[in-house]
Amino acid sequence: MADDGQEYEVAVVGGGPGGLTAALYTTRLGHDTVVVNRGGGRAAMMAETHNVIGVTEDVSGMEFLQTAREQVKNYGADYVRGYIETAERRDDGRFHLHGGDNDFVAEKVVLATGFTDVQPDPPLPPTGRGLHYCVHCDAYMFVDESVYVMGVGEAAAQVAMILLNFTDDVDLLTRGEEPRWSDETNRQLRAHPVDVVHEEVVGIEKDDDGWLSGIEFEDGRFREYRGGFPMYGSDYNAELVEQLGCERNDDGTVVVDDAFETTVDGVYAVGDLTPGHKQIPVAMGEGANAGIDIHYDLRTFPKSLDEIEAEGDVASDEIPGIADEVREAAREFRATGDD
Repeated sequence: MADDGQEYEVAVVGGGPGGLTAALYTTRLGHDTVVVNRGGGRAAMMAETHNVIGVTEDVSGMEFLQTAREQVKNYGADYVRGYIETAERRDDGRFHLHGGDNDFVAEKVVLATGFTDVQPDPPLPPTGRGLHYCVHCDAYMFVDESVYVMGVGEAAAQVAMILLNFTDDVDLLTRGEEPRWSDETNRQLRAHPVDVVHEEVVGIEKDDDGWLSGIEFEDGRFREYRGGFPMYGSDYNAELVEQLGCERNDDGTVVVDDAFETTVDGVYAVGDLTPGHKQIPVAMGEGANAGIDIHYDLRTFPKSLDEIEAEGDVASDEIPGIADEVREAAREFRATGDD
């Protein structure tokens, strides 16, 4: 225990697919790792898992994440349920993370705090049963079904047109707001068979199975829908990003390199914080890249020629170069016959 926190080589803040994959890699590559997760997140909200090869549709987001957490813990990582409020670089170059009763010191930090989708005002259908946030994940579910898109910006108009690839029945609901998409987009939208409905939503009806069956509007009309997509933007959970001084792009995402290291040496960002598609497999790939890059920087061997010149040959009592906690977990893992 350090003066201001328990010491780790790697601290991962966030327990979604990206953060857990980074932790899996750093742990299996021999580095003492802690995952700090406040819970929730987009993946946890999923009623079903889509687009993750090897994971069947009947697996919920909670089940998917629980399995991932158990894997990471079995390999020797620590998992802490908590919220990190502050992060700063110490004079020795390591990072101090604090939140509630938790204090950690780490050589490397992986930020996987994601974002929160902005929800429209109620009335709304149930999330996952008529209210969906990922077109790439869920459009397949609505082939030949009636679908709505909510919103007044460029993204809403574009998504409405994209959905015509899957169904011929798409409505764009502005809910009484004035559209803000460009004149060019408006001309493009008018050339596609998308019905723009301007009236506000006043009621929702559901089937016996809990799925949305339709929406009632203030002019008295009732339209049948199987589901749809609200497009009101996202709020990035970037408090720690700001505290650590990581640069951000104009859209709020974090600037990262090919290994997903931020502009602050030793700080990585993965998952929904980064530019690109917001998908579980993408986040997992980012976590893997970050974990491997961290390993390259932290691993003890091979020693460089300069180190050998300064310190001498590697002695037998210096090996293996793996954290004690991970080494013990690996022995137990092997003994139980797990794979």
